[in-house]
Amino acid sequence: MVEWTDAERSAIIGLWGKLNPDESGPQALARCLIVYPWTQRYFSTFGNLSSPAAIMGNSKVAAHGRTVMGGLERAIKNMDNIKATYAPLSVISLVLQLLADCITVCAAMKFGPSGFTADVQEAWQKFLAVVVSALCRQYH
Repeated sequence: MVEWTDAERSAIIGLWGKLNPDESGPQALARCLIVYPWTQRYFSTFGNLSSPAAIMGNSKVAAHGRTVMGGLERAIKNMDNIKATYAPLSVISLVLQLLADCITVCAAMKFGPSGFTADVQEAWQKFLAVVVSALCRQYH
């Protein structure tokens, strides 16, 4: 079980409260598919992923990005038991880690250095690492 300090918990919940999942999710997944094009093979049912513009305009990418953020919201609501929250799920670990990195980049771009301080980033990345570990536990 992960121990969260009050400062970490506050930073994570505070950042989450400022994110718009309908914007951040699609943006992060699209970024992942563009920056790491080999990940597209895991999304072959999504249709046209042939260019950055096609990916950014793909409704299935956007919908799945929102789904991912819904999964993160479950973790936010269950921070003291993230592993059990994701027990029935498992995903490809490397792709999830890359997506978590893209979510972090999107948050940093949105809030800039004054809103996404080093302390906030530290707590946020710790949270995402716990989520990735919980989702990928079958691959460890």
